[in-house]
Amino acid sequence: MNAAFLQKNRLFLLLAISSVARLLIAAFTELGNDEVYYINYALYPDLSHFDHPPMTGWVIQLFSLNLLFDSELFIRLGAVVTGTLNTWIIFLIGKEIKDETTGWYAALLYTASFYTFVISGIFMMPDAPQTFFWLLTLLLFVKAIKAGPDGKGVNRLILMAGITGGLALMSKYTSVFLFTGAGLYILFFDREWLKKWQLYTAVIISFLIFLPVIIWNIRYDFISFSFHTDRVEVVKNMLRPDLFAIELGGQIFYNNPFVFGLIIAGMLAFFKNRLPEHKSSIRYLLITAAPVILLFLGFSWFRRTLPHWTGPAYMTLIPLAALFLRNFTQKGIDGRLFPPMIKAATGFLVLIIAVALLQISNGWFLNKGIDKDTGKRLGIKDITLDLYGWNQLINGFEPVYKTDTATGRMRKDAVIIQQRWFPAANIDYYVARPMRIKLLTLAEIERTHKYAWITQNRGGFYPGMDAYYFSSSYDYSDPNQLYRDYFIRIEAPDTIPVFRNNVLVMQHYVWRMRGLVTLPPETQTGNNLNISSN
Repeated sequence: MNAAFLQKNRLFLLLAISSVARLLIAAFTELGNDEVYYINYALYPDLSHFDHPPMTGWVIQLFSLNLLFDSELFIRLGAVVTGTLNTWIIFLIGKEIKDETTGWYAALLYTASFYTFVISGIFMMPDAPQTFFWLLTLLLFVKAIKAGPDGKGVNRLILMAGITGGLALMSKYTSVFLFTGAGLYILFFDREWLKKWQLYTAVIISFLIFLPVIIWNIRYDFISFSFHTDRVEVVKNMLRPDLFAIELGGQIFYNNPFVFGLIIAGMLAFFKNRLPEHKSSIRYLLITAAPVILLFLGFSWFRRTLPHWTGPAYMTLIPLAALFLRNFTQKGIDGRLFPPMIKAATGFLVLIIAVALLQISNGWFLNKGIDKDTGKRLGIKDITLDLYGWNQLINGFEPVYKTDTATGRMRKDAVIIQQRWFPAANIDYYVARPMRIKLLTLAEIERTHKYAWITQNRGGFYPGMDAYYFSSSYDYSDPNQLYRDYFIRIEAPDTIPVFRNNVLVMQHYVWRMRGLVTLPPETQTGNNLNISSN
């Protein structure tokens, strides 16, 4: 493969190689806690949902043919497709800001980010459609800013941005920062845009697209908005520098330390006025991204936050990092295909993914397992177990269930009851649905989330009901403490082991709960929200 061929087909090759890598990972790793939960958005579509707007469910429905194909690959296919398209879109943004080489560097840096390559590019979460519509909106605004308020085709660009911005809001609430970014840019740097009716029409279009989410929240007393407000509410407490360090460290890691460093270098170059010919576009990107990053870093001084919440903001600044490489490194000035910093960033990503996959499949690095007598883990907590062992669980539980129902030990219509949305969603996808068993939840809606609605859709509870309860040594809970007042008898649990690389890494415990005698209160089933009327 000669240099001329690489130069001509570089973007196509990047898209092809990265998409194949994503597809393989998507197909051969089990789903994580969040991913199995969002399948319920597709199973039970609605105007909106407890946690997020409905776009994630629509994407799953589209790419799985309404769950006709529901393997891990098809559940994640939408994320793989949008992740690949995002690489192309960010290339176009970089090209718009300066030239094709800048776009190429932006595409490479996008591919090197753990957040954009894995979290939003493989995992089927709200970030997948959000990043797609977010980048489309950025591209449209960058084009409009470059053309100016009276430029050719700018009216169409602004109206289209109203559509993509509204669709971003339908993916995740943090997309509101697209609107604050555009608004702040116009107010502080280019008020000529305020004279254009298309700008106000675009806002109206976005609002109309988002209107179903507002209607759903009105129906349920704005429960979704209040849930997210509680997640980031600053409480009166002593400062937590440890949480701040975790958040900042997570942001650096998720976005790749090398990409993060280039973003900081690009910001410093901009503030030193070393990028005057690109000032308008970079101002817009910065004023869109900075509030997101600063807000969650600020919250992290008081309470725990999640680093991927700022992922779209750092993604917004990748073209700035690419521009810095292009303008201020010799390799970038020469237009080299792979400058050293991009090689280092790509190497870091490949190393982390390889280590993660080896750990998930073989447990090479944290494989001390558990004590088979006590169930207590040996060594530190291994988060990769979230994506491992669920098929072993159904293989262990299926003969137990068949024997119980055949002998009359449990009713043939016995259900599974869980007290939290995870691992309820994992058990639902990997055990209950394949075995055609109903999974219900019994706890406050803050713990069960959409499962409060699902429980009512599945018929709820009735006297005499038998149920199984699942827990594990990884995340232990005891139904005797949760449900002893509800059932006549809760029997001692069966144990289902999970092995990885011939090492016992987890015990699943399955309790039989016999004869429901006390119906749950409305606060634990969702009836107080009139969920059953949906």
